[in-house]
Amino acid sequence: MANTLIEIVGVRKRFGDIKAVDGVDLSIQEGELFGLIGHNGAGKTTLFKMLLGLLPASSGEIRIGGQPVRGEAFRQVRRSIGYLPENLALYDNLSGLETLRFFARLKGADTGACMALLARVGLAAAAGKRVRGYSKGMRQRLGFAQALLGSPRLLFLDEPTNGLDPHGILEFYSILNELRSGGVTVLLTSHILAEIQQRVDRLALMRDGGLQALGTVQALREAQDLPLNLRIVLRPGAAGVADSLRHILAAQGIGSVEISGDVVRFACARARKMVLLTALSGLGEGIADIEVHEASLEEVYLGYADGVS
Repeated sequence: MANTLIEIVGVRKRFGDIKAVDGVDLSIQEGELFGLIGHNGAGKTTLFKMLLGLLPASSGEIRIGGQPVRGEAFRQVRRSIGYLPENLALYDNLSGLETLRFFARLKGADTGACMALLARVGLAAAAGKRVRGYSKGMRQRLGFAQALLGSPRLLFLDEPTNGLDPHGILEFYSILNELRSGGVTVLLTSHILAEIQQRVDRLALMRDGGLQALGTVQALREAQDLPLNLRIVLRPGAAGVADSLRHILAAQGIGSVEISGDVVRFACARARKMVLLTALSGLGEGIADIEVHEASLEEVYLGYADGVS
């Protein structure tokens, strides 16, 4: 069983009358890929900064590796942490390699490893190019490279794929998978929910500074009890199948059905899935294919948002 790496207990952060983070309790396990989602201003970045010791909590306690983030021993723990902020400040007059060597010296990491790290994130050919000539995606790759300096055991990544093209996103998650296989723990935020729904182990949904929901994507789907979307392809020329299908759907209380040629689409209550599939099996070879689609993470997120009074 994995050990708890991050412990957050009753953490609050106030800026005057504003409650940026309001009573968060959370634990994250070693080797976990954990997602933090929520609207702008929900408290995600503030929580990140408190986890890094950059902001003091107004109350509550945060421990990483058993050490309080405001304690003296946390200095050593922080050497094993990599951080990619949403907006990383870079020096335009430096080359990519010079930039990474600069960050390496700040962190006390091996400057000799910088070229290999640039190659790992796909910037080997641009290592000598001034950062002012980098595209947004190249800057993001460089920011990711600086987060990986010193072989961190814990990564905090704030909107890490911002500016990356689809190929760059695939490369990014490929690197994350390699790191996780070596035991690295990853905590990331993202507004691109479709991108993370199949990749995170668990996620937390923040709203107004607090945790509104916590669990696996599937657990959050089931908690919302969102309907399943079915797509049925009828076999062309199968006599009477469409009428039989309409009868089955009506018997299951499914009234809203979209029919386009041989393709039928409709939503089904989660609790009725197996009963419906059993009934559909009676149509035999009249059905060419059945697809069952779970609600997307975006639909889950909107379901929680709509459920707030």
